[in-house]
Amino acid sequence: MPAINWYPGHMAKTRRMLVENLKMIDVVVELVDARAPLASRNPDFDDLFAGRARVVLLNKSDLADPQATKRWIAYFNRLGFQAAGVSATGGAAKKTATALIERAARPKVEAMKQKGVNKVVRCMMVGIPNVGKSTLINRIAGVSRAEVGDRPGVTRGKQWVKITPYLELMDTPGMLWPKLEDQRLAEHLAFLGSIKDEIMDAEALATDLLDYLRQVKPQALTERYKKITADTPKAELLEAVYKSRGFLLKGGAFDTERAARIVLDEFRAGKIARITLERPEEDA
Repeated sequence: MPAINWYPGHMAKTRRMLVENLKMIDVVVELVDARAPLASRNPDFDDLFAGRARVVLLNKSDLADPQATKRWIAYFNRLGFQAAGVSATGGAAKKTATALIERAARPKVEAMKQKGVNKVVRCMMVGIPNVGKSTLINRIAGVSRAEVGDRPGVTRGKQWVKITPYLELMDTPGMLWPKLEDQRLAEHLAFLGSIKDEIMDAEALATDLLDYLRQVKPQALTERYKKITADTPKAELLEAVYKSRGFLLKGGAFDTERAARIVLDEFRAGKIARITLERPEEDA
């Protein structure tokens, strides 16, 4: 498929906003997608947030390979981050996230307590588009406070959410970096829906995804789409999907566009298999 490159103008504006607000932030909470923890990390964040207490939450871990998630948590711990796997839609997300935030903020909180001040911890929630920041904030808050959506670019500006009298979170727009140099990682972002589908060739993307899944999860793929076998040519994978589902246009033509959309939607919803596209020992 063609090279993927996407850096809308509002990304530069988002970066300026993050820099301007850093002076009031105690802890930076970065969300990554547990299915692609490397591809879904903005490489600019390490320089941008140097010197700040850091938490990394591997969101959508319920859709990822559990053993791979454990290895990624250990990897981020070795980098000096507090890290854990969460599901922003799950009941345990609030407890897990707040525990890590409190741990990361503890040195500063204790220092202020010695001065007789009960510190309000202010956190900045950051990540790439569509990684689940607003959904997690709403889960932690217990009510719907931050605007959410299942597409990139829903959050347009910063939003402060008060969690407790001593904990406040700032939701921020998703931010990519200027150039996606590693096209394999860029493709992972496209698989996950972190790059707007409108700029992608959905049929080419879905075909590449099916070809990858056939290599790593052949049984799960065949169980989902009965007509796909180990011998199905790559060029005929989408045809096998619509034969499996019976997607026909008027006149008996096969609906490849609908088949591509089904494949992408079902993969992103975790309906094909629990998959992690990257491994720390191989990719990081």
